Amino acid sequence: MHRLMRKVLLWFARNAWLRERLPKLPFMQRAVRRFMPGEEIGDALHAAVDLQVLGIGTLYTRLGENLTEASQAQAVTDHYLALLDRITAAEIDGEISVKPTQLGLDVDEDACFGHLRTLAAAAEAHGSYLWIDMEDSSYVDRTLDLYQRLRASQPRTGICLQAYLRRTAKDVERLLPLGPAIRLVKGAYDEPREVAFRSKKEVDANFLAIAVTLLRESRARQIRLGLGTHDVELVEQIASHAAAAGVTKDGFEVQMLYGIRAKEQRRLARSGYKVQTLIAYGAAWYPWYMRRLAERPANVLFALRQLLPG
Repeated sequence: MHRLMRKVLLWFARNAWLRERLPKLPFMQRAVRRFMPGEEIGDALHAAVDLQVLGIGTLYTRLGENLTEASQAQAVTDHYLALLDRITAAEIDGEISVKPTQLGLDVDEDACFGHLRTLAAAAEAHGSYLWIDMEDSSYVDRTLDLYQRLRASQPRTGICLQAYLRRTAKDVERLLPLGPAIRLVKGAYDEPREVAFRSKKEVDANFLAIAVTLLRESRARQIRLGLGTHDVELVEQIASHAAAAGVTKDGFEVQMLYGIRAKEQRRLARSGYKVQTLIAYGAAWYPWYMRRLAERPANVLFALRQLLPG
């Protein structure tokens, strides 16, 4: 049942007709507020203040993908430059995360790299960090190429890898000589069986194996690892492996979405883990939101409750 529901929701995410109409419905607008504090920069930064008091850092992404015009990519770059200025002005411990297709990868790869280089340099100047998101499997090779080019001159950059892809363990081997920063997530796109593991058990096992590999390597290389999962049991299982390898709880990060398992985020921070909350914002939230619903059945139940009056 969960697999069927996931398939339907991911189809919803891709459907242009639904993308145009569903975000206008009041119940959808109410439901999405669980996962994002609002559509503007100010909404995102306001949410960060309370988190920072709790010792929880923040990671920001403006929603949007697959832009088709060079001018749009430049506007996105300018937006993130302004965001970095505002993060610094507000004295917030925050970093930014961007999608390559949001910076024009579908239009001009070299121009996309130029935007990434501009943002990485600005992030470094602000004492911050630039993360590159991973999109569906058709973009993996180009995204890895962009990251390798960027990392050669901009060390304060990281990349997202998806544990449900069968290729990811080899991608980690490719990146290890860089001493990379990796945000490891399970994966949220609809991928075929030959490309991705389909069962939760397989994905969890691959996530665990990759995380343990990176933690062991981190003793010899300067590797930054973020565990992008809301599965607290999996986090604690990885922590036990880390301890056996001599890596303490603050030797890696737990990165969760705003509004999901908030109590656990606070508990983990109190327990000595480094915790970061990913705050998404912006008007282009529909496909992102549908992928979030597809990740966990509890998210779907929450959304259905928004159909009730009151």
